[in-house]
Amino acid sequence: MKSSFKTIALIGKYKSPEVAAPLLKLAHFLERRKVEVLMDRVAGSRAGDGRYPALLLEELGRKADLAIVIGGDGTMLNIARTLAPHDVALVGVSQGRLGFLTDISVENMIGTIGAILDGKFVAEKRMLLEGLIRSRARKATRALAFNDIVVSKGARANLIELEVRIDGEFMYNQRSDGLIVASPTGSTAYAMSAGGPIVHPALSVMALVPVSPHTLSNRPIVVSSDSVVDVIVRHAADPRVHFDSHTRFDLREGDRVTVRRYSHPIRLLHPARHSYYTMLREKLNWYRE
Repeated sequence: MKSSFKTIALIGKYKSPEVAAPLLKLAHFLERRKVEVLMDRVAGSRAGDGRYPALLLEELGRKADLAIVIGGDGTMLNIARTLAPHDVALVGVSQGRLGFLTDISVENMIGTIGAILDGKFVAEKRMLLEGLIRSRARKATRALAFNDIVVSKGARANLIELEVRIDGEFMYNQRSDGLIVASPTGSTAYAMSAGGPIVHPALSVMALVPVSPHTLSNRPIVVSSDSVVDVIVRHAADPRVHFDSHTRFDLREGDRVTVRRYSHPIRLLHPARHSYYTMLREKLNWYRE
């Protein structure tokens, strides 16, 4: 079967020297399948083959139909945020334990990628979050998150006091270690460890999960992804906001973080027999029947 993917970008985990061998193996396989192969600049220099164009991630986003990411879930989070505006489909290959987002093993990648090129895959759309930081101390700043946006206290500070508004309506004041605003994808990350619900990725919602709240009445709540969530820092010694734990901005009292659904979803491709519930059972060690 002729593949609908004409140009494929190969992206590897930046700090992993072991990524070169599987990258080249996959590149040679795709070349035999008559697919144009591109590599990200860092992985391309590490692979050292020189046969394939090595481009910046933004250039890959403009040129590629599909991006295959070799690494772990952390690598996929970073790549997803960068490529989201370009509507590039993503496939995750794990170098170690299979993750929530990287569900193809290096050992099985050739056969699985071949099947995907033949049209045998499960596709799904995942929403991202966009955060706008407004502060009297600097210009407004925007950033994206695939998992979550977290407003929290600093490492040595006491509880942070936050005001939360949904679509402009006051919801509550909260004293806690912080507040997580999670996408469905991020519901199985930090939000889950803080007691939040597991949310199926097909749903279009956001979960607001307090981190160690001062009172038990502050509970997780799930809101529509059409909502706009405002988190306002009312009192804190050293507040900050994290985007997927990859990007951090320091905050001040009075600063506001506005969270909404990002306009461009990510398209993830999985092996043909992929099941979200099977993945949950395996990752969370749930009992079988």
